[in-house]
Amino acid sequence: MDVTLLLKAALMGVVEGLTEFLPVSSTGHLILTAALLRLTGETIKVFEVVIQTGAILAIVGLYWQRLIGTLRGLPREAQAQRFTVNVLLGFLPAALAGFWFIGPIKAVLFNAWVVAAGFIAGGLIMLWVEAVQARQPAARVATVDDLGWRDALAVGLIQCAALVPGVSRSGATIIGGMALGLSRRAATEFSFFLAIPVIFGAAVYDLYKHRDLLAAADLPLFAVGLVASFVSAWVCVRWLLRYVATHTFVPFAWYRIGFGVLILASGAFGWVNWTP
Repeated sequence: MDVTLLLKAALMGVVEGLTEFLPVSSTGHLILTAALLRLTGETIKVFEVVIQTGAILAIVGLYWQRLIGTLRGLPREAQAQRFTVNVLLGFLPAALAGFWFIGPIKAVLFNAWVVAAGFIAGGLIMLWVEAVQARQPAARVATVDDLGWRDALAVGLIQCAALVPGVSRSGATIIGGMALGLSRRAATEFSFFLAIPVIFGAAVYDLYKHRDLLAAADLPLFAVGLVASFVSAWVCVRWLLRYVATHTFVPFAWYRIGFGVLILASGAFGWVNWTP
């Protein structure tokens, strides 16, 4: 296996792990990174999905006690049953929308210009939601355990917007949750839990659909990317939970807007060729 290709795989994994749970669009960053590294082909598209599972494994590792406790309590504990129903309700809209529309979306929208537009639009929405939050009293839903099924379903419907690259699954669920009255911590943690079935489901479906593209020779590529994604996501999530306790998402909003403008400008003036 080419060492340069393995280094590129590691870089893609780090980008995935650092951006999957931040409201900045991991898919958008992966599309741009792949374009810069000149990584093309159907195998790379499958690789991008697989390394997302590394980030999700970090969430499973950090919340394993909560997840095991929920599974054990399902037969008899109302809270465990309520939590499970909420995650399923949040998962189903994106799962159904992704099953029906992900093919056309990948074919038409997976390009730098759509990513840039998604970055900018998402940043502007984040600024608006944060401005509204600053004028409101305490959040209606303080913790994930206080979440009702209607709010869970609403967050799940908002999550469907993240099928458009650049919008950000985390951004849609966190900011959408805050707009619905969830606290910053509750929205962030619910976004983490929703990621588990959404991304694992997408990975399994994509691997099955493109199973003919998988080869033993690609295993080192996939392994390096997955491990890099896991480690960087573990670090990022632990940092993010501390960050949301005392900070807003306004810096991320300005990052999205600035990065989106930079993509448009660099492409328009020929500084970067964003077409793989």
